[in-house]
Amino acid sequence: ISWRPDERSFFYNRLQKLGADAPPTDRYLKSRVFLHLIGADPEKDPAVFGYGVSPDVKVDPADIPFMVTFPGSPHAIGLLAHGVEREITLYAAPLESLGKAGAPWHKLCDVADDVTDFAAHGDDLYLLTHKEASRFKVIRTSIRKPDLARAAVVVPPGEPVLTGLAATQDALYVQELDGGIGRLLRLGFDGKGALEKVALPFDGSITLHPPDPRVAGLLIGMSSWTKAYRVYSYDPKTKQLTDTRLRPSGPYDNPSGIESREVKARAADGTLVPLSIIHQRGLELDGSHPTLLIGYGAYGITLDPGFNVDSLAWLERGSVMAIAHVRGGGEYGEDWHKAGMKLTKPNTWRDFIACAEYLVEKKYTSPTRLAGQGTSAGGITIGRAITERPDLFAAAISEVGASNTLRAEFGPNGPPNIPEFGTVKEPDGFRALYEMDAYQHVKDGTGFPAVLVTTGMNDPRVDPWQPAKMTARLQAASTSGKAVLLRVEYEAGHGIGSTKTQFQELLTDEYAFLFWQLGVPEFQPAASSSLQKQSAHNPVREWRGAGSASGGFVP
Repeated sequence: ISWRPDERSFFYNRLQKLGADAPPTDRYLKSRVFLHLIGADPEKDPAVFGYGVSPDVKVDPADIPFMVTFPGSPHAIGLLAHGVEREITLYAAPLESLGKAGAPWHKLCDVADDVTDFAAHGDDLYLLTHKEASRFKVIRTSIRKPDLARAAVVVPPGEPVLTGLAATQDALYVQELDGGIGRLLRLGFDGKGALEKVALPFDGSITLHPPDPRVAGLLIGMSSWTKAYRVYSYDPKTKQLTDTRLRPSGPYDNPSGIESREVKARAADGTLVPLSIIHQRGLELDGSHPTLLIGYGAYGITLDPGFNVDSLAWLERGSVMAIAHVRGGGEYGEDWHKAGMKLTKPNTWRDFIACAEYLVEKKYTSPTRLAGQGTSAGGITIGRAITERPDLFAAAISEVGASNTLRAEFGPNGPPNIPEFGTVKEPDGFRALYEMDAYQHVKDGTGFPAVLVTTGMNDPRVDPWQPAKMTARLQAASTSGKAVLLRVEYEAGHGIGSTKTQFQELLTDEYAFLFWQLGVPEFQPAASSSLQKQSAHNPVREWRGAGSASGGFVP
């Protein structure tokens, strides 16, 4: 939501009301922005932006509209998100005109301008764009009279990837990604125009907290593979970052016995793929360590350095955790993203395979001790990795994973994902979707690794039938005798809104499953158990792990 200056009313997005006979693909279509006065009847809220609201604003049914306001600014910015496409469309109108008939909207930028983020200061509009700049640049134009063709370039493109903007009272702050490490630039509004680097306390990832344009400086979140997230306050007068202690440091948040390495694996086509490796200090490279390789590779999203204390349950046993920064992500800008989408999507899982081979070659692990994991769109990554190289992995986890992309388009969240993955209604789109469809590439009579597939019954992003189909297909096809399980959480969705207990129970089951399948002695079933006897001959169809009463494993 975005508040108006009266502090009594705000703008919000609302989905359309569907009729009983509406197809499921209509759920996220034709949404609009409404204006609500506190205490008023929401059913009488006026629509102010979005589908069918203004003749001056072109909105497709799949577009998702939002309203952005800035304290002290007379402008309102209408934002159109085009499904999962990163490029946005922006309109502007006088804030006071919204809620009245005939608000005078004018366009600021469109999809062809390749804008992915923006910030405003007074009448100046700052845009983050990859137009003729794969690793992005920042340009400035006027909100009242925008002219992108003549916009000033205030931060030119360079080797690091520019990833975000924030405008405060004193300066424009620009976030960049330099070889996987977050950096912060500052461009003052004092007219001097000098771009300066902000000194950070350690190397890791940074998050720009939502700024207040009435206040100098800003809050910055930082973390690394071995340091937990903390919030710093930047003072532009002293040029110092101070730990706010808004997130107190716990006793396990900065483990001294854990270290990380940044390396590169060579993919099949010669491309060097960044790979982050986390493990205990002094680890002996003898190929014996249970290793979990994690990958994603979609939407231009980067897997930035971050530490979760729960990962110690994995690392403290001498296990290795690795993150493959595969194509499809944004680690090297828009070119890296486009090199792993639609027809180029095979690069994503082949980069993942290359990272797995690196871990084996360098003797961190071996195929009998190696597991892979992908979540959501990462289900494509892990699903196609094990169908293309089932011999390389002992186990795999597909967490709420997309695994049947040929059919995903016909679910509620299908239309918004067409820009990233393609549509079956076009020849090239069909070919791309078929190639990335793990379900379609499960071959009978194959010795697949052990697989744990998870889903939430209320998942609005990856419908539960996708993980269910993938589980059933693997169970029918695999000849390895290894477990193929489906874990269903009946009171959860895609994981975003899960409770702490739900998350911990899921992680417990995942780690227990992996330790079991990777041969850690404490996690092996008793030799006389029915589970052990069954797994010796056939894929295990049901296992009651540490899941809550609302979840569990099913055939």
